[in-house]
Amino acid sequence: MTTLKFNHNLAQIQNLLFAFAMKLTYSNREDANDLYQETVMRAFASKDRFQEGTNFKAWVTTIMRNCFINEYRKRRTRNQVEQPLEDNVEFAVRQAVRNDAGTVIMMKELRIMLDKMDEAHRIPFEMFFNGFEYQEIADELELPMGTVKSRIFFARKKMKDMIQGSYGVEHFRRA
Repeated sequence: MTTLKFNHNLAQIQNLLFAFAMKLTYSNREDANDLYQETVMRAFASKDRFQEGTNFKAWVTTIMRNCFINEYRKRRTRNQVEQPLEDNVEFAVRQAVRNDAGTVIMMKELRIMLDKMDEAHRIPFEMFFNGFEYQEIADELELPMGTVKSRIFFARKKMKDMIQGSYGVEHFRRA
């Protein structure tokens, strides 16, 4: 789809999209503006994927709905309130912790192993480790979800192999 055709189609449904954004954000004008802008940006970035002859309005509203869902998930995990540290001090003091220092893999060593991995596998793995959903990773990296799942699977396998290679099979099974 050309930029001119995209702009023409978008201008025809602009009011409808903003109304849909207002509905999704419970009439919060600032959030609706943000959602609308994010949707237009994503739709424009992937305008070449739009198939001529299909419903442009449905395509863009699907993008908007997915943007809203992704943002909702991010906010939900970001806004979890945790207890202040002082509330957990007594528990931490009373709770005995077993520490097998010889079998614990240090985070610096894991980071070195992770950095040895190629970017195609490392980036989706890190995003998944940091709480992103498969679909969010696929959208962010503009990859099919199957590719994302495959890369994360192979990254886990590579990490497991590197850990076993460094620490041996016996240490890996106990940890």
